[in-house]
Amino acid sequence: MSPFATVAAYTPSGVGMLAVGIVTEVFAPHGASAPGFELALCTDRPGQVPTDVGVPLTLTHGLDRLAEADLVIALPWAGFRTPPAPAVLDALSAAHERGALVAAHCVGAFALAAAGLLDGRRATTHWRFAGLLAARHPEVSVEADALYVDEGRVVTGAGAAAGFDLCLHLLRREYGAAMANAVARDVVLPSHRDGGQAQYLAAPVPEDCRDERLAEVLAWARENLHEPLPVAELARRAMMSKRSFARRFTAATGTTPHAWLRSLRLSGAEELLETTDLPVEEIARRVGYGSAAVLREQFVRRRGVPPRSYRRSFTATP
Repeated sequence: MSPFATVAAYTPSGVGMLAVGIVTEVFAPHGASAPGFELALCTDRPGQVPTDVGVPLTLTHGLDRLAEADLVIALPWAGFRTPPAPAVLDALSAAHERGALVAAHCVGAFALAAAGLLDGRRATTHWRFAGLLAARHPEVSVEADALYVDEGRVVTGAGAAAGFDLCLHLLRREYGAAMANAVARDVVLPSHRDGGQAQYLAAPVPEDCRDERLAEVLAWARENLHEPLPVAELARRAMMSKRSFARRFTAATGTTPHAWLRSLRLSGAEELLETTDLPVEEIARRVGYGSAAVLREQFVRRRGVPPRSYRRSFTATP
């Protein structure tokens, strides 16, 4: 099946405005490398639709758009403890049966579960409601720690801002790293986050890169990805001890320096594999791996395929 071109987001009464913002931002045009998609917000009854922040949306599309879209996304809503109307569940099921890619993040996963689309599959949702989803739908294997779970034609994501992770994953999967990276840069987000929801349970991670020294070091690391970049060197450039740097880095990014660098290197390798004819050995050098063998080992472990297979897949994509 071709990558998706049309997107329909089911937008129920009480929809989360953050979720609306995520899908409208990610699937909007982002320059020549990410020209955007045909996106429709649709609901049970077109007209004024209440949101979780009290500001209504005026929507003109009904459930018929779910029957046409290549990608159908069930957005989270305040009343998720009550299943959607049968017409909605039928529309979601019909979309899946005709071959559409069906996704949801946060408590939008409850709509897919109510439609039976998660039966026998792994899924995730907001960590706060993972136990409720598992209790209500024991036939679903709930992975409470995951940022997203890809089950082929059914994909679920974690809570709140993890909707960005879900949507960027779908772009990366269907269109490749170059487009996902372009969109991520445009919305000022990492194109891929390592780790799961567990890192956010005790306290939310502050989005604190107003720390100028740390921001400068991150920018320098991106420009010098071909270098080894030991944490000691990053800490020295930030004028901090290794321990203080690691602590400040994790507080600002939600991950460790090692995990951040690994994600950056792999993302850079993906883009070079898609957009250049460089040998794998040269790509490994440019993104900071000591050899093609090391790149291959990391690629297989983190992406599931070796670099050459990845390149063949995306070279064949129109």
